[in-house]
Amino acid sequence: MKFIEARKLLFEYIRRDEEGNVEGILTALDGVDLDVEPGEFVAILGHNGSGKSTLAKHFNVLLKAGGGTLWVDGKDTQDGDCLWDIRKSAGMVFQNPDNQIIAGVVEEDVAFGPENIGVPTDEIWKRVEQSLKAVGMLQYRGHSPNKLSGGQKQRVAIAGVMAMEPKCIVLDEPTAMLDPNGRKEVLDAVEALNQKKGVTVIWITHYMEEVVRADKVYVMDQGKVVMQGKPREIFSQVEKLKSYRLDVPQVTLLAYELRQAGLAVPEGILTRQELVEALCQLY
Repeated sequence: MKFIEARKLLFEYIRRDEEGNVEGILTALDGVDLDVEPGEFVAILGHNGSGKSTLAKHFNVLLKAGGGTLWVDGKDTQDGDCLWDIRKSAGMVFQNPDNQIIAGVVEEDVAFGPENIGVPTDEIWKRVEQSLKAVGMLQYRGHSPNKLSGGQKQRVAIAGVMAMEPKCIVLDEPTAMLDPNGRKEVLDAVEALNQKKGVTVIWITHYMEEVVRADKVYVMDQGKVVMQGKPREIFSQVEKLKSYRLDVPQVTLLAYELRQAGLAVPEGILTRQELVEALCQLY
């Protein structure tokens, strides 16, 4: 059974005036089809306004679809009786960790989620320790979040979601406010959770380099899924990505330019090591 299955998903933002009259309608999701298998690392790409963040908010029913169907962990998101179970299955990490961190001590913040869902006290502290250890923040458990770097705060936010033991974590542009080191910290932590714990990951981003590690990639534009496939398949289509106002990883672009110049470099180069090996084989 698929963990997430979306078919013809539709969502519209309706703008109204002060009297409640409709002034305009923006279609944010326009017939989206999407599948996520349990344990997959799925990346969703798109420029600003493409609909990717709106889609993310449907996975734990922060928004409800205006049309089509969406099933999460075998439950229909339109069924109000399933709302609580879906939100326990799919945790959400937002762009700004300051919007999710509410306590004055790291371990208390991580404990907040499981406490809210009624986890016994002894079990809560076991989960806090396990979650902080999983994201490499155990040594900061007694620290104030205000004294942490952006990347460290985001890892604490992820630990807070992990302590609730969801089957899936949805991360909506979690590195957008971080420097390169912070982005790497967060991505490494999430990848470890995916590979070692089997947590399903949905990673929403516009940073191409972050997508290389994904099992599957969806590209969105104007509320539609316009490309899908493995990272190598997606990044082999440089000109098509550019037409959707997206870049490609620098090493992929370099390999593409070399191929355009006549060198027999394979398509879909994703890492510097792959490019070095390809060039060595030529010479």
